[in-house]
Amino acid sequence: MSDITVQEAVDTEPSGTSRGRRTLALAGLAHALHDGYTSSIYVLLPIWQSQFALGYGAMAVLRALYVGSLALLQVPSTRLARLLSPRAVLALGTLLSAFGYALAGFSGGLVGLCVALALAGAGSSTQHPLASAAVSRAYGRRARGPLGSYNFAGDLGKASLPPLLALLITVLAWRHALWLVAGLGAVVALLIQFLMPQVEQPAAHPAAVPAAGKGKGGFGLLLAIGMLDGAAGVTFLLFLPALLKSKGASLPTLGVALALIFIGGACGKAACGWLGAKLGLLGTVVGTELGTAAAIFAVLALPLAPTLILFPFLGIALNGTSSVLYGTVPELVDGEKVEHAFAVFYSGTLGSSALVPVLLGTFGDWVGPSWATAVGASAALCVIPLMVLLAQRLDSKPSPRGA
Repeated sequence: MSDITVQEAVDTEPSGTSRGRRTLALAGLAHALHDGYTSSIYVLLPIWQSQFALGYGAMAVLRALYVGSLALLQVPSTRLARLLSPRAVLALGTLLSAFGYALAGFSGGLVGLCVALALAGAGSSTQHPLASAAVSRAYGRRARGPLGSYNFAGDLGKASLPPLLALLITVLAWRHALWLVAGLGAVVALLIQFLMPQVEQPAAHPAAVPAAGKGKGGFGLLLAIGMLDGAAGVTFLLFLPALLKSKGASLPTLGVALALIFIGGACGKAACGWLGAKLGLLGTVVGTELGTAAAIFAVLALPLAPTLILFPFLGIALNGTSSVLYGTVPELVDGEKVEHAFAVFYSGTLGSSALVPVLLGTFGDWVGPSWATAVGASAALCVIPLMVLLAQRLDSKPSPRGA
């Protein structure tokens, strides 16, 4: 069956079929686990900082090992999926990520920890391009709504796994806590392999991601916007433990803070759906970036209690932008190249989120976390002129709900 015939068959299949629902459920479960793994790094960094006497730059390098391998292997994971199958590669990647977390618990020194984080990131590189493309192919032209649900599942993982890990660390050694969350990953890998429907194979030789029609050149701008937006968010999260500690917060409070931010992020999808209907894509992104910068600067100035109250609103602004950008990717590329488009988008945005904190972490060792956080927040403001250019290349219509 040709790629066109496959896509037509998928598009004509009712979106509510058992096959589609199972694909969405298992892809969402994978998204929740892997996003939870990635966000749990922020709970572990202050522990590793104390145990290994690390500066902010070194902490950023630890995170970069995880996120960097995650970013670099996005495109190779799609190529491997053409040799095996998307489902098998997603299951193996999930198992590898769980093994990386388990190995981090066994590591006796900094070198072993670095290797473990790189392996965990490599395993997580399979999730975004393969799981999102599986949902996209299962639902065809009706995929935007299910992709929004898939995105929401990732936020549930961010909001639940880090506070759970922080709670476990209060009653167990951090190494034992990592073994428990690694076991959870192994279970998810088995569920994917044995319960997830087989995904239609992508095109054999994807070309460079094209743009079409009025959106010509739009994918490059979208990628640049995503990189700047991600840099602002991860820089803030890197310094969040130090910022909260300076306000008198404990480790469980850090877990609560992360949960509040990521719960707000989940609500950001609904908020940005409403804003998109009222303001359009340009107005929505400009509003969320201004809100992100303003909220981060407010966190720097406020004491602990009002800071915690502010975190859900910060999460709305942070995640609202990323959800709108993510939902725009399929609109700028041909349908058969959707895996490659998602892989390139995530490679760029995650690569930026790995490198920028290393630079600002080193800067933070010199000037302190507050000033470095302020510099990172300014990246959100740099998105606005690029968004104006992108809006000129897109149809001037509101962003659909569920982005």
